[in-house]
Amino acid sequence: MHIRDLPHPDPGVPDVRTGGRFLLWLYRRQLGGQAKALVWGLVHTGAVASFPVPVGIAVQAAVDRDGGQLALSGGLMVLLGVLVSLGDVMLHRSAVTNWITSVARVQQLLARKTTELGAAMTRRVAAGEIVAVSTGDLEKIGWFVEAISRFGAAALTSVGVCVALVVLQPALGIVVALGVPVLALAVLPLLPPATRRADAQREKAGKATELASDTVAGLRVLRGIGGEDLFLGRYRSASQEVRRAAVRSARMWSLISAVQVVLPGLLLIAVVWYGVRLALAGRIAIGELVTVYSAVAFLLYPLRHFEEIAMAYSFSRPSAKRAARVLALTRPAEGRIAGDGTADGELHDPLSGLSAAAGRLTAVVCGDPDAAGRLADRLGGHPPERDEAAPAVPSVLLGGTPLDDLPRAAARTAVLVQDKDPVLLSGTLRELLDVPASGRVTAAQALAAAQCGDVLTALAQASADDCGDPMRTRITERGRSLSGGQRQRLALARSLVTDPAVLVLDEPTSAVDSHTEARIADGLRDIRTGRTTVVLTSSPLLLDKADEVVFLPSGTVAASATHRELLRTHPAYRAVVTRETDDTPPRAALTAPSERRDRLDPIDPIDRLDQIEETA
Repeated sequence: MHIRDLPHPDPGVPDVRTGGRFLLWLYRRQLGGQAKALVWGLVHTGAVASFPVPVGIAVQAAVDRDGGQLALSGGLMVLLGVLVSLGDVMLHRSAVTNWITSVARVQQLLARKTTELGAAMTRRVAAGEIVAVSTGDLEKIGWFVEAISRFGAAALTSVGVCVALVVLQPALGIVVALGVPVLALAVLPLLPPATRRADAQREKAGKATELASDTVAGLRVLRGIGGEDLFLGRYRSASQEVRRAAVRSARMWSLISAVQVVLPGLLLIAVVWYGVRLALAGRIAIGELVTVYSAVAFLLYPLRHFEEIAMAYSFSRPSAKRAARVLALTRPAEGRIAGDGTADGELHDPLSGLSAAAGRLTAVVCGDPDAAGRLADRLGGHPPERDEAAPAVPSVLLGGTPLDDLPRAAARTAVLVQDKDPVLLSGTLRELLDVPASGRVTAAQALAAAQCGDVLTALAQASADDCGDPMRTRITERGRSLSGGQRQRLALARSLVTDPAVLVLDEPTSAVDSHTEARIADGLRDIRTGRTTVVLTSSPLLLDKADEVVFLPSGTVAASATHRELLRTHPAYRAVVTRETDDTPPRAALTAPSERRDRLDPIDPIDRLDQIEETA
């Protein structure tokens, strides 16, 4: 796999039972790249490990005054230098490729899971954890995956050096062969506390990230109530906890690094002391002693890889566990038998009793915004997660066919849900509206129906091109350069361009003024003629344009009729829509007749609708 071949055609189905199994699955998915990195690692470390041989030959040649042996050692050094350089470059290329391809695979898996779960994902996993997985955790996972091959090459080379020393110089070789495993395993008792401290640091960092994301998302509200200093203090306190946890973790890893320096140093001193005694006794030549010393000094290099792989695994295991927990999330409807057909017709929710007739505009009044959001998710085929002991949530029916029995792609094509807080991705307006669509509705028609004229004017003025084409103007991330009403209308236009068989809108006009809302209601009714549309709202302007209004005060259908009929016959509905109760004195009794005639907003809700429409 090469970087130029990314993204992966198919990232695969991960093993998410545990974090360790997930790491093993990632390793197996790129065995070719790991094998290539291992080969180049053996070339590099093998050449480095062979340097003591020409060095020993050169020292012995100097002692014996042998020019031929000295030239031979020089040639060997040049050859080994070339191999070291070539192996190092290619090992780095292969290792980085493994890192990038593994991270890209996890990113694709996370993106696929996000599209699968939709808005339900952030209700099941904290936003801070998702951010931590998609940023810092990916780096640690990739670090472990790419470090395996380098560790494997270092381990094999170390074994080869020890075997060669035992064969060539048994007296010193046995000391080295016994000492190296002790050095490698000496840090194992220190790894569990180091891992615990690292886990504590990551947990605190995740909480700080979640607090920061919540603060940024609600910054406008915080400024309105003067709460910036309060939340700044909270984040400062959280960041200091992260700093203290990081210092505690760094101290433990510093101790591990110190052990990896002190113990090999002691082994090197022991080998030199014992080797000098052997040389003085005439049992070993000076060149051989230099070779053994150089070989032991080389072993300090692969021991650093032992430390690195221990750190990489300790850091990546909890990261992989978090990633596996996110990737293990499934739609509650998964596992049911899926068909291959498509469905169209009436949209019916057995849980609430709501029925939206095919080809008509149906408005739903819940009274509770959270209940409306849950209903919208259910209509889109995202039922809430439930306990095993809880009764199963019945699937929404589209044309008599359960959405759960449809292939996911067919269900997504048939039913589109626009949340009350839709997200605009960064890019040009043309890219924003370039979505899978039926082709029946053009971008211009959708923008006109959503009353985006002033938005186009503002984008044209902000365009960097001389032509001032609003379709080529870049929209910042999440549409932060636009007002709330402008973002809401552009999101509505995007949904209208898609032109699904069933469109579910959750409070699509909550951030626009009443006159614009009246025009949007007309445009929505016209452009969705012959299509099934469900609007969850309490706006009288939208309700008055609906073919039917369904009232769900407590999660089940209590009444259904036209908006004006429900205003006259259903007091509870009137209370929700007009914010009036039976105990509220009629405003007509509190206002003089002359004043009432001059008011734009009359007392009668139906008359109020007529006047707003005339003004619009």
